[in-house]
Amino acid sequence: MTDDEKFLWKDNSMEDCARFTKENAKDIIALGFDVNKTFIFSNLEYVGTMYPNILRIQKAVTANQVMGIFGFGGSDNIGKYSFPAIQAAPSFSNSFPHIFGNRVDIPCLIPCAIDQDPYFRMTRDVAPRLGYLKPALVHSKFFPALQGFQTKMSASSQDSAIFLTDSRKIISGKINKAFSGGKDTAEEHRKYGANLEVDVPFRYLTFFLEDDEKLASIAEKYSKGQMLSGEVKKILTDILVDRVQNHQEARAAVTDEIVEAFMTPRKLVF
Repeated sequence: MTDDEKFLWKDNSMEDCARFTKENAKDIIALGFDVNKTFIFSNLEYVGTMYPNILRIQKAVTANQVMGIFGFGGSDNIGKYSFPAIQAAPSFSNSFPHIFGNRVDIPCLIPCAIDQDPYFRMTRDVAPRLGYLKPALVHSKFFPALQGFQTKMSASSQDSAIFLTDSRKIISGKINKAFSGGKDTAEEHRKYGANLEVDVPFRYLTFFLEDDEKLASIAEKYSKGQMLSGEVKKILTDILVDRVQNHQEARAAVTDEIVEAFMTPRKLVF
């Protein structure tokens, strides 16, 4: 959990960043991770164990390289310059001696959003020079903002996204106002169909509707005007409400003691 990144890039206190970590951990645990197979760590708390690898990475990467990769300048705080090495260190198995001992032959798979790619391109470049395996990446796609593909989803804009704390009423209201690729009138829509390339509710269905045949059927009917925007939004609303409510119930069962168990360095069971 990169609570140090939040502190360096945002106007948050150290205490707030630590609190955000615990709250975010509850959301992760609520997804069903096994405490016997999962170690969640805070950079603020665990950085000491990773420090030897952090130093190795820092020594292998120049300031000019960091400025070129991340665009840092003279007005950026020096913590930003050091953070890429901290972000890279968990890619190597010997950063977790309580799990892997001193082994360096265990590969790492990193699922991440595309905005994190520069960190791990740097990591892949430096790994062979340290005698380590290059990590592999799986890039996830961003959800578009509800207002359309040309806008940006933001935690500070409540209407730009569906939040895991939203109620059924709020989710329904947000989806109903989401940017649609349907036409202005039912008559035009029946004639011309929807533009799926710009339709946000349909794009969300490509993430959340697990039945590929049903998704293909919706795409065909909606693009031909055989389904209206309201019908597509209703399908998405029902799926999201179910997902969010299930998550809220699971998260409510995650106590501080459970979080502590996940975040305590220990042997894992494989």
